[in-house]
Amino acid sequence: MIAFGLSTSLRRLTTLALMLAVATAFAEPLPSVVRFGVSNAGVGTPPRIGTGWLAVAQTKGFIEEALKKDNIKVQWIFFKGQGPQVNEALTNEQLDFTTLGDLPSVIGRSVGIKARLVMVTSTRGKRVGFHKGTATQLAVDRIPEQNGLGERDIKVINLEPASSPAAFQTGDLDAIFGTLNLKVLESKGQARIIYSTRDNPVASDNGHVLVTDKFSSTYPGLTQRVVTALVRAASYASQEAHRDEVLKLWASSGGIPAAIYDEELNGIPLAHRHSPRFDDYVRAADRRSMEDAYRFKLIRKRFSVDAWIDDRYVNKAIKDLGLDPAWPRFDATARIVTRN
Repeated sequence: MIAFGLSTSLRRLTTLALMLAVATAFAEPLPSVVRFGVSNAGVGTPPRIGTGWLAVAQTKGFIEEALKKDNIKVQWIFFKGQGPQVNEALTNEQLDFTTLGDLPSVIGRSVGIKARLVMVTSTRGKRVGFHKGTATQLAVDRIPEQNGLGERDIKVINLEPASSPAAFQTGDLDAIFGTLNLKVLESKGQARIIYSTRDNPVASDNGHVLVTDKFSSTYPGLTQRVVTALVRAASYASQEAHRDEVLKLWASSGGIPAAIYDEELNGIPLAHRHSPRFDDYVRAADRRSMEDAYRFKLIRKRFSVDAWIDDRYVNKAIKDLGLDPAWPRFDATARIVTRN
């Protein structure tokens, strides 16, 4: 009788092959679409992002290009109701990624929405109109406080951003908080800007890209591909060689001429506004936003901001693309950290 046996090495290879076969059989299939939320109504038809490096990402199809080989589509979903509506969509598991300002994302985290910050999109008696529950509200609370006032010292009218300028022009509001759309009104002699956060970053708010815990844990590789694509877009929008193109792109969304963007960014490198990473300034600002939201009684309990930030994807993308020198790092006081 002749017996045949497997060598130890061959048995190990056979076992490994079986393990790989089992892992492949039970691997989660890739989704057919990635749902990307945008926390504003967008501009145009179909809607698109108006400003920032995300406008570049969407217009030039950076994410679509990164997912094309697997035939994965990108669905851009815009929310007229801004942050509060985005949080509702996250609660109902209707999004995979989304943009969101600091206050609505803080509120969402405080009530248990399972999504993490993976990138940075932006930093830095009278009736006053703004949209409650959005990132603007923290600025509204901070600015009067710095001048000895509080939200209770003014009569607040809760309006969506698109409605505030019209109400201001008809005299139904005495003041409004806004972005560069206010400079358009000022250029027409219809308003006077009395305060700007341009040189006071502590009073301003941050914007982020979030990914749901479910999506990132199920598709970590796909999450990395999306974030890497967005880092590429941020790099493109940060290059001074693209300044004119980027400003014209923003202006093409309508409402704000390129000249006003140029005036606002005069003397400011694009890289200072478009860094996607979590440096000391962003982390400090996010902690401050959480503490301010608690102090202003906008959330009921504190949470760990550092545990909320998941910077693995953005850090890997920056390293893999060799983009570490592309953006300066800012300390907690918003001063540039000198490189060694």
